[in-house]
Amino acid sequence: MGLGGCILMIAVGGILTFATDWNANGFNVPLVGLILMAVGIIGTAAYVSVYKRRRIVEPTAVAPPVVDDPDHHSRHHHHY
Repeated sequence: MGLGGCILMIAVGGILTFATDWNANGFNVPLVGLILMAVGIIGTAAYVSVYKRRRIVEPTAVAPPVVDDPDHHSRHHHHY
């Protein structure tokens, strides 16, 4: 479930808890709304935690590029 699904669960849970006065026999609508909000908040926190962890880039040691200087060989004369 993505971030959008979690936000949707929070919104639906809030509507069921605070904006309705439905009475269902054997079914506690406000409690279902609270559960949906709790699951949505937990899902959002988990998603953000994983997303933050993915974005951390560890710096890697990079060696400087090796450049071959063609004049280097002609400047140094080897005397044997």
